[in-house]
Amino acid sequence: MTTTIQIVLDKNLLKAADIAAKQQHVNRSALIREALQRHLKHLHELQLEEQDRKGYRTKPQREKEYRIWEEAAAPLDEVCAALQFALGC
Repeated sequence: MTTTIQIVLDKNLLKAADIAAKQQHVNRSALIREALQRHLKHLHELQLEEQDRKGYRTKPQREKEYRIWEEAAAPLDEVCAALQFALGC
């Protein structure tokens, strides 16, 4: 279900939104809806990251808990470096 709302936008922001909507082949409402959904998702991710930080501050990991993952990731770092070299990145 959708609801129609009214918002106030600065002229320049409205013009930029209209240009972006045209480039994306969507209407203004769809553009704003998608932007709001992305922003809300981003805020949720920031909230989850903050919860993780608080958890680790409360109960920090011991070296033996993370060392195994660092060792497992080391070969991947070498593969990534080789790919970057091969691709000229």
